[in-house]
Amino acid sequence: MTNSIADIEKAEVILVAGSNTTENHPVLSSFVKRAVKFKGAKLIVVDPRQIKLTRHANMWLRPNLGSDVAWINGLMHVIIKEDLHDQSFIENRTTGFEELKAMVDKFSPDYVESITGIPAQQLIEAARLYGSAKAGSILYCMGITQHTTGTDNVKSLANLAMLCGNLGIEGGGVNPLRGQNNVQGACDMGGLPNVYTGYQKVTDEAARAKMEKAWGVSGLPDKPGLPVTHMVPKAYDGELKAMYIIGENPLVSDPDLNHAEKSFSRLEFLVVQDIFMTETAQQADVVLPSTCFAEKNGTFVNTERRVQRVRKALEPPGSAREDWRITAEISRRMGYPMRYENAREIFEEIAGLTPSYAGITYDRIEKVGIHWPCPTPDHPGTPVLHTQQFTHGKGVFHAIDYIPPAERVDTEYPLYLTTGRLLYQFHTGTMTRRSEGLNDRAPESFVEISAGDAEKNGLIDGQTVRIASRRGEIEARVKVSDQAVDGTVFIPFHFAEAAANRLTNAALDPVANIPEFKVCAVKIEQAA
Repeated sequence: MTNSIADIEKAEVILVAGSNTTENHPVLSSFVKRAVKFKGAKLIVVDPRQIKLTRHANMWLRPNLGSDVAWINGLMHVIIKEDLHDQSFIENRTTGFEELKAMVDKFSPDYVESITGIPAQQLIEAARLYGSAKAGSILYCMGITQHTTGTDNVKSLANLAMLCGNLGIEGGGVNPLRGQNNVQGACDMGGLPNVYTGYQKVTDEAARAKMEKAWGVSGLPDKPGLPVTHMVPKAYDGELKAMYIIGENPLVSDPDLNHAEKSFSRLEFLVVQDIFMTETAQQADVVLPSTCFAEKNGTFVNTERRVQRVRKALEPPGSAREDWRITAEISRRMGYPMRYENAREIFEEIAGLTPSYAGITYDRIEKVGIHWPCPTPDHPGTPVLHTQQFTHGKGVFHAIDYIPPAERVDTEYPLYLTTGRLLYQFHTGTMTRRSEGLNDRAPESFVEISAGDAEKNGLIDGQTVRIASRRGEIEARVKVSDQAVDGTVFIPFHFAEAAANRLTNAALDPVANIPEFKVCAVKIEQAA
């Protein structure tokens, strides 16, 4: 997030796109609801489902799946036409405005309606609402990113924020809501194939030299590794022979799951390190039991870039070890000793090699975490990014055209499917589905469908149906819901026995390599 969570309550307008915030980020959603109820903020929700947050919204825009670039460009078209953009911010802090202006010129409200289904007048009103705000906050999640145009979607939201001068100010920003508690921290620590800690690129000779000196090695690779979405196809083709998976359950969470299962079956060696015997761990040659969050010391970094201490509350069961101890022991047995006494020593190394963490110490975050970047020991941290300038100087507008989703409906597969999470379950259910109370509230998979589509297909609430895509099929119960809209069905992806990802499309965003989980074509029939 460019801004802090508390900053949400300082916004005049909050634009939530592709985020079922009350179910996926229930604590953070309370800041949104408080801002609306007590601070007078106006809320615009853009989502293909009538999610619960729409009850608090001033406006709900319902776009067709995969049409995000079009409606964002449409907002910018209206804002520019009505002179609501921040000319001073654009002139002093950005480049590329004329190219953007030329691109969005064709995205008139009527043209956008023809693509997105959002009524033209509704788009105009939303543009005026966001464009007139002194501080506008944009919140988004995987409904924006999990598309073949996910990178375009994110850049478009950044365009919108810059257009109205909503970056570098309190109550503004472009704020991605991370899907798990330490996703931000994992990325910060170099959990990506092209960077070291703090997003220092592996292609940067100076960064490599610094790491080589610190670790006492030479010849660190100068080319990025594979993203996970490339590993699985290479396993299928036989190019990738072994895989080591830590804290992930791809045999439920990967797209086109039938193909993923075949890919994993072709590996010569699979190691899984996790806290429970997940569906993926059950296929492993070696399982390494690790500790859960409550059984270890260290740091997590939350969605607002706040580095926070976590402390051991329980002894781990059996032979489970902290993840870092497992990694260090494997490294020692492979000939490279990793000599750490505890998590504090590891964090001291991180701070010494990572400019954005250089001023953070265990002592400083004993009680309250610090937002990175924090470059020096006397620096207070940075809750709001880009207050004076962007990382590389001026912000760059990107002129982005609309590209349809990779898969479209047709007569054989007439309904769009989108997937997501429920309040009472989490991710692949590794932890939550072991909780009796949560399973009482959300015991099984379902297909959420509108009353109109249910009637059209001869379906009734509670019956078991077969849902099929071009890649696979599952069975689930029908849930007729007023959250659903005609033409689109929703299935949660938590349930391995009716895995929504047997249906989803593995087509990738060409830049971020993220699959298009949020759009695929399906058909629904009564089960045999």
